[in-house]
This record gives sequence, structure tokens and C-alpha cells, in this order.
Amino acid sequence: MIETKRGTSRAPFVAAILAGSFLLFLVQPMVARMALPRLGGAPAVWNSAMLVYQALLLGGYAYAHWLGRLAPRTQGYVHLAVLVLAMYWLPLGLLQMQLPVDAQPAVWVPWLLAASIGPLFFAISAQAPLLQRWFSVSSDGSDPYALYAASNLGSFGGLIAYPLLVEPSLALDGQRLLWSGGYVLVVMLVAVCVFMVPKQAAAEAPTARSSEAPPRSRVLLWIALAFVPSGLMLATSTYITTDIVAMPLLWVMPLGLYLLSFTVAFAANRALADILTRIAPVTILLFGGVMIGGYQEKPYQNAGLALVLLFMASVALHTAMYRLRPAADRLTGFYLAMSVGGALGGVFAALVSPLVFDWTYEYPLLILASGALVPQGFLIDPIRRLWAGTAQRQRIMTLVIALVMALLLAFVMHRAAVSSEDAMPAPGFVFLAIVVAGLLVMGQRAAFVVVLAGALMLFGGYRSLQISFQPDARVRSYFGVYTVNSDRKVRQLAHGTTVHGTQLIGSEARERTPTTYYVHGSGVGQAMLALPELYGPTARVGVVGLGSGTLACYARPDQYWRFYEIDPAMVRIARDTGQFTFLKHCLPDPRIVIGDARLNLQATRAASLDLLTLDAFSSDSVPMHLMTQEAFATYARVLAPRGVLLVHISNRFLDLEPVVSSAAVAGGWSAAKLVYIPDAGGRALAETASVWLALSRDPETIAVLRRRSAHWEPVPRYPHFTPWSDDYSTILPLMKAFQ
Repeated sequence: MIETKRGTSRAPFVAAILAGSFLLFLVQPMVARMALPRLGGAPAVWNSAMLVYQALLLGGYAYAHWLGRLAPRTQGYVHLAVLVLAMYWLPLGLLQMQLPVDAQPAVWVPWLLAASIGPLFFAISAQAPLLQRWFSVSSDGSDPYALYAASNLGSFGGLIAYPLLVEPSLALDGQRLLWSGGYVLVVMLVAVCVFMVPKQAAAEAPTARSSEAPPRSRVLLWIALAFVPSGLMLATSTYITTDIVAMPLLWVMPLGLYLLSFTVAFAANRALADILTRIAPVTILLFGGVMIGGYQEKPYQNAGLALVLLFMASVALHTAMYRLRPAADRLTGFYLAMSVGGALGGVFAALVSPLVFDWTYEYPLLILASGALVPQGFLIDPIRRLWAGTAQRQRIMTLVIALVMALLLAFVMHRAAVSSEDAMPAPGFVFLAIVVAGLLVMGQRAAFVVVLAGALMLFGGYRSLQISFQPDARVRSYFGVYTVNSDRKVRQLAHGTTVHGTQLIGSEARERTPTTYYVHGSGVGQAMLALPELYGPTARVGVVGLGSGTLACYARPDQYWRFYEIDPAMVRIARDTGQFTFLKHCLPDPRIVIGDARLNLQATRAASLDLLTLDAFSSDSVPMHLMTQEAFATYARVLAPRGVLLVHISNRFLDLEPVVSSAAVAGGWSAAKLVYIPDAGGRALAETASVWLALSRDPETIAVLRRRSAHWEPVPRYPHFTPWSDDYSTILPLMKAFQ
């Protein structure tokens, strides 16, 4: 057991901090998971939830700072009382109330989460700085900052434990009881720590300060050093799920590495933090340019580079913060400033950026800010001597470097203008030039920022700016970045790296032709062509996911069609801008219901549709709440007894067939599958491979589809796969990388 110099055991403080931080970050994905069926699967739900957590964390740190006015033992008594009062909200869970169908995540998520778990989260969030202060008092002034490393190690453990252990093993009821039991344990551990504070400490003057107050500039620097990693963490999540790999739960990895960076930066052993901080500028320069390039040939590799970049930048910036830390008697103010910066970074990345930018510009901006703030040092002595001299000489050298970067940018832009290829002209030459320039300026902050800015522009920044100046070429909302690309033959709508619609350009007949996943030979195409035989001329059709409106060109006179689309930006692209004409030519006055499809379907009249198409994936991510048994029960209620549910399960990363198959078995559906692979001629007409599953509670309806096309085949059963429900789901068995 580790002892402090007064004989006070550090173990209870470490255990209390680890347990509290573990619960604090275990509850984040857990409660957001509870909210999905009631608030829908919009990314705004996750972003709003993160901002609520950061706001509560800021409140907890402010409370801990205020509590510093009291004597240490009195602080303990007050905090124990707060912890006990928060038990009123146990067991953990969401308030039971019926939300309106048009509930907006930006409004309802903060209110619902604050009312449901706010007191519990607030009480636990305050104890990390409090326990560190109490430890310092009880151990005769021992450095408490190493305990912050333990705090973030616990946070990292809680965050990773949820998708890997808790979610696959327990339904939500079990998760709630597990967390509630952990909370009681934390209260007991905190009580032990309180009574370890020496009694004589109770007599200390509450306002006694032995160290000098930090200047305002130092506090602002603390806030900036916390702002950038926090914003970069959320920006990395947005960037890699929008432009590289759209995998569910991938947002956990950036947050986990962000927390782990605190553990490294605040560790008592400084070796690892110092090494990573020294090489961080090199990583930021090289990886930052590669990320902005947006090359998609190796998405997993790019995602890995983005995560390494985040970790290295966060370690360096948090190490800089650690080097500027105040004495232990001003610890709570230091953590309060850190929390303010973290909350502001979250607001910038999650709220401001989607409103201000049409692309993920916050990502390169925060990379640039990282380069400006990370500790700098010359790599070798000859470079140090090169920059030695007067300030005027350093300015002249910086201007020379800036001129070189400008010439490189002009060269690359000229090559791009005359090249018929979309790839970066002469990437090897450009990359080598940036490496050489980076080595020359490493240790000279202003010049380094110039080279980093040049790298970001050279490897894709200028191309993003070019697209931004083209009317309606790119739109950003809380649901992602949509880009419309055109040439003389086709026009495409891309969400991140996934095509959500392709229209042939030319005659009206070409423009009315269904393409990509929706061609005549696909599962949805075959089902649409069978509508007159199945339901007569007045078939009622519902489509979850509008895209560019391709499916509208299967509509016939006297049929009833209704689209469900969560993002108003997608509606504007498909209907209002004139870029895509599927709706204009085929369904000029479409019925479009905006909002989360499951919530809107729950409010839809029973047996009001004959066919319902489920194609609501965001890039390649999966809205879990649309794939649970409860969701399939909603689809069954909305469909007529002989109705057909079509589910699109094409996905680069997940095998979704077990999810749909097990839901079909549990709900008594008959099912068939159609795998469509286009030939060379089809690929020339923008046809795309696809996998569609057709489900119906009437076996004869599925039999009709199979008689019409021999490509329909039975769907195998997966007896060992647990069906998804609102209480239980996990993607781990479905990941193709692990199969």
C-alpha cells in the first residue's frame, strides 16, 4: 500500500476517484442509449447529450471551487449531504413522460437529461477536485495532481467498459441497477476519505492561501489549452464519422483517447508525457495535412491517423497545462478554468460549427490552434543556430517560409486546374517540401504555424473552399455534410463518403431512371414493380429516408406515397434546389413528414400502408432504435395485414442480416432476401450492389415476390443471436472486421 509522508494512505482517495470517474463516464452512453427510443437517433441527440454532460461537469467544478471557502472537514460533510440527497434520483433512469412527436433534441435532450440524472451527475462530477484537495491537506501538502491521472483513467475505463462489457452483457434494467449500486459504493468511499481528513484541518482559516493568485493571462491560457483538445475531440468524432468511417460507437474512441491523454499528461512519472509532447508538433504537421486531404482509399488507416493526431495533440496541450498548474491551494480554480475551456470547446464544435460552416472546417481550425499552442522545441542544434539572432532576422525568415508555402500552393492549384484527375497533383513532391520546411521551423512557433497552415491548405483546404463558393454544392446540418457533385453524365449526392443518390443527366427519360441501390433489379425495385399485382392500382407506400428522391420514380397514378425524412436539409436538396429532378418529374407534390421516422410512425394510423421501405442509414451508420423489436412492432401496426416491409441492409462495416432475421422470427414475419450485383453494363448506368430483405406477416405475399423473381432467396435464421430491443443491443457480433 502506498503511504504519504504523514502516514495517510492514498488508496482510499485513489479508489474513490477511480470509482466516481468510472460511473461518471459509464452513465453517458448508458443514458443516451435509454433516450434513443424516445428522442430518436439524430446525431443532435448525442451532441446535445455531450453538451449537457460538459455543462453539469462545469457546474460540479464551480461548486467544488465555491466549497473551497469552507474548512476541509466541513467541505466533506457538505459534499456527503449532497451525495445523499442525490440518491432521491436512484435508481438511475429517465423520467417517464410522453414527449411530443416533433420533439427537438436541442430542446428536449438537455431538459430530459438534466431532470433525470442532473443531480447524480452533478454530485459525482465535483468530487475529483475535492478529493484531491482533501488528499493534499491530509498528507501534509503532497502533490495531488497525480490523482487527476487516476480520475481520467477511471473515466476512460467507464467509457470503454460500456460498449465492450456492459451493453453486450446487460439489458437496460440491469445496467440501471449496476450503476445505482456503484453510486452507493462511491458514497461510502467518499465518507471514508472525509474522515481521513485530520480534525485539526477543520480549524484552518477557510480563505487562507499560501500561494500567489495566477494572473488573468494565465487563467485565459488554461482555458485555451482546455478549449482546443475538447473541441478537437468532438471535431474528430464528426470528421471521421462524416468523411472517413461511419461506424456506430466510433464516437467513444475519440472521447476515450481524450480522457487517456489526461492520464498521461498528469502522471507522476513525466517521461512518457515529455516524449510525446516533444514529438507532437511533428505529428500535428504531418498527420494534419493527410487528414485534410480526405483520401478514402484506406478509411481504417485514415481513422487511425486521426485518432493518433487527437491523442498526441491532447497529450501535448494537457502537458502544457500541467506545467502551468498552480499550487494545491488553488487547485479547484485551476480545474474550474479547465472545465470552462472544455465546455466552450464542446459548444464550438457541436453547436456553433454546424451553424456557421458548410463543411467540417472546425477540424483544420482546431488542428491549426493545436500547432499554435503545443510546446515547441528545436529538434537539433544547427536549426537552433539558424534561427538565433535578432527579431528582425526571425521575421524575415518567417516571411521567406510563408512565400515558399504560397508558391507551393499556387503550383498545386495550377496543376489541379489543368489536370483531369481529381487526385492531388504531385503529392510526393508537396509532402517532401512540407517535411523539409517543418524540420526547419520546428521550435519557432510563428514560422511553424505558417507551415502548418500551408500544409492544411495544400492537402485539401483550398479544394474545400472552392466547393464552398459553388452555390448549393455543399450543405451542412446537424445530421452531416451533403455534397452534390456533377459532370456531364451524372449528378451525385454524397453524405460523407456514402452516395445517397445518383441521377443520370440528359433526357427526361434518363432523369427518371432509378439508379444505385434502387434499380429495377434490386430488392426494392422488384417489390415496387410488384405493387399493382399485390395491392391493385391504389397501393399505399411509405419510405423512411428521402435521399435524392430516387424511389419516387416508381410512383404510379392513384398510388398514395408518403416519405419520412429526419433532416430538412435533405428535403431542400431533393425538392427545392432543382439539383435533382426525381420528385419534379415523378411525384411533383410529395407528402414528406419531417422528424424521426419511428416517432412519426408511432403517431400514424394503423394499417395505413401497404409497403414500407426502411432506408434511413446516415452514411453507413445504423440508427439502432429503428432496428429493435419494438420498432418492428410499430412497422407491423402501420402496415396492412398483407403489407410488406423492405429493409436495406447494405453496409461496409456491419452484417445486419442477423438483426433483421431475428426481429422477423420474434415478430412472426416471413422473410426473403435479394442480393443484387450489377454487371459491367449496369455499373455504367450507375447501378450499385445492394442487399434488401422483404418481410411480411402474410407468407403468401412473400411467395408472390419469390414467384415473380428467382433472385429472392430464403433468409437464414440465427438462433444464437439475441434480437435487438429498446433494452438491449450490441454491434460487436456484427462487425465484419471481426468475422
